[in-house]
Amino acid sequence: MPDNTAEPTVPRTGHEVIQDYLRTLDGSPGVYRMLNAANEVLYVGKARNLKARVSNYARPSGHSGRIARMIHETASMMFLTTRTETEALLLEQNLIKQLKPRYNVLLRDDKSFPNILIPTGHPFPMITKHRGKRGEKGRYFGPFASAGAVNRTLNQLQRVFQLRTCSDSMFSGRSRPCLLFQIKRCAGPCVGRISESDYAGLVEDATRFLEGKSTSVQADLAKAMALASEDMEFERAAALRDRIKALTAVQSTQGINPRGVAEADVVALHLEGGQACVQVFFIRANQSWGNKDFYPKTGAGAEEPEILEAFLSQFYDDKEPPRLILLSHAVDNEDLVTQLLSDRAGRKVELAVPLRGEKAELLENAHRNARESLARRMAESSTQNKLLQGLAEAFDLDAPPKRIEVYDNSHIQGAHAVGGMIVAGAEGFLKSQYRKFNIKGEAGAQGDDFGMMKEVLTRRFERLLKEDPERKTDLWPDLLLIDGGAGQISAVGEIMTELGVDDIPFVGVAKGVDRDHGKEEFYRPGAPPFALRMNDPVLYFVQRLRDEAHRWAIGAHRAKRAKATTATPLDEVPGVGAARKRALLAHFGSAKAVSRAAVEDLMAVTGISEAMAQQIHDFFHDRG
Repeated sequence: MPDNTAEPTVPRTGHEVIQDYLRTLDGSPGVYRMLNAANEVLYVGKARNLKARVSNYARPSGHSGRIARMIHETASMMFLTTRTETEALLLEQNLIKQLKPRYNVLLRDDKSFPNILIPTGHPFPMITKHRGKRGEKGRYFGPFASAGAVNRTLNQLQRVFQLRTCSDSMFSGRSRPCLLFQIKRCAGPCVGRISESDYAGLVEDATRFLEGKSTSVQADLAKAMALASEDMEFERAAALRDRIKALTAVQSTQGINPRGVAEADVVALHLEGGQACVQVFFIRANQSWGNKDFYPKTGAGAEEPEILEAFLSQFYDDKEPPRLILLSHAVDNEDLVTQLLSDRAGRKVELAVPLRGEKAELLENAHRNARESLARRMAESSTQNKLLQGLAEAFDLDAPPKRIEVYDNSHIQGAHAVGGMIVAGAEGFLKSQYRKFNIKGEAGAQGDDFGMMKEVLTRRFERLLKEDPERKTDLWPDLLLIDGGAGQISAVGEIMTELGVDDIPFVGVAKGVDRDHGKEEFYRPGAPPFALRMNDPVLYFVQRLRDEAHRWAIGAHRAKRAKATTATPLDEVPGVGAARKRALLAHFGSAKAVSRAAVEDLMAVTGISEAMAQQIHDFFHDRG
């Protein structure tokens, strides 16, 4: 009897599949996607000429190992044409960030950098740290490499220029000078210790300093000190002398201060063993404002020009590029990248690979830092892999976990309850993937730790199941560590079974005798508790994970508690934002006084119209 069972069709892959698309393409610029047999995006690329670019992939030979592997896995392609090459580059980077294809270079750490802000619109403007979108009106100086670099600079500016750092609401509520005035870190504008014009002079001096004109600031201070001495204003002369001494100290403690480079980002790449480190130094106002290292995913073997092109396109996606970017290697499509960055900045941006002089020295310093940073990271990665292997052996896992999620809760007798999740893997702590969960159910109010953990895990895994039900991404954990013992593990087991994700191993980490470090006990479903040797590196590793989760959850709880402490009923009034709230509190002194005020009294506040006064009055008097 003939066998009519049909053979399963094996999907076609490789250069022949790519060749079939050539008939439908023309020379337009655009973006292409290469997909495997499971419709997973392998690679996203741009092209000045789509037909020419795709025809390169259609050749059976002459490719690097990385490109050959990618072509071999390609089962289909998708195309989008654009009007210009710049549009193609923008679309390519958006798709790369969204899809995270395996063969593309991907910048994984893409957070914003802090700036220093001097707002406008206040007679005595404050000086403060700012991160994120530049939505507030004022002068911005940056970026700085880290919050620490900003804080150090702010501390120096306080010593020299004595600008206030307090909030507007605190400023308006002062009746006596604060400690910063006493230690000569603030000029005391809140209590009239300095005139508006003199304070404006301090702001102007600070602005000039941040623009790199510290020499002229120092000369002006010296002249003012001499004049004060001539007029026998010895107290003022002494104050100016102290400011000059502070300014001199600041100048001497600055880092690498290039004389011939006023504004630039120094971007150096070191590539070794398929891993890359990009070191970025921020030069502003002839001063080094810190550096930051990045470890982009190299797309399974990309070379330096491709890595740097992708890095620049993604790094400056939400950051304003400087006028000059110094590079350790030339990039692919330099004209296209230059045009893209110039469009984003609204002015000309220059890319340069200097070979001699001060700029080359800056790059050599950045490249040395990149090389050393990558060496340290590779050494740490080797140690981390050994710890993950040891963790797998200690907890009877099938393989070393690639992603560990650690959960903890924090509250005070149920108040301001917050759940925290941290993530760790072969590269250490993945802080960009930490999450906070504000406890919304009754478990928080009742101080029910089991109920809180159930809520956190339910929200976490319901979202994962919705966004990635087939588990194709690397966002699914291989191991859960829970702060707690048998009771917590039982609660976790119930919720994981209910959600249908009971194949993910989880372990409870409980403090042992006397709640001491080193005496932790570990709990697994259906197994007796056990402990690790006191000097076992795996035990120290688990302790670090647990302590980091504890630190993260406590920080979230304290932030929530602090926010609640400063909240007032005015926060709930429709139409009353931060500015009106400050004006009302400054006029009446408290939210309670606002709630008792008549409409006519409310109208006496600057910025409060008759309609708004009526709305505020009705909010407090017609609620029940």
